[in-house]
Amino acid sequence: MIELRVRFWTDNIAPKGRIQPKHAWAHGVVRIEPNEEHGIKPLSPVPFNSLMEVGTAMEKVLIKHGIVLHAEGKKMQKYLKTQ
Repeated sequence: MIELRVRFWTDNIAPKGRIQPKHAWAHGVVRIEPNEEHGIKPLSPVPFNSLMEVGTAMEKVLIKHGIVLHAEGKKMQKYLKTQ
């Protein structure tokens, strides 16, 4: 399995030296997990500044690591077009 990790920043939400459980900013980074079987060695994480950018950050991480996704099934057909 190939795994991406989405991490949200939590700095400066609570008073200094404390945390506010289950609270985070809507920005952070996407990174790929190492996987020897697939030859994946993580490069630098890709930042995002809003939830709207998470998908783009995921795509950038996949491309940066040379990951090729294969679309299969009826649900994906609406996104694909043959020429």
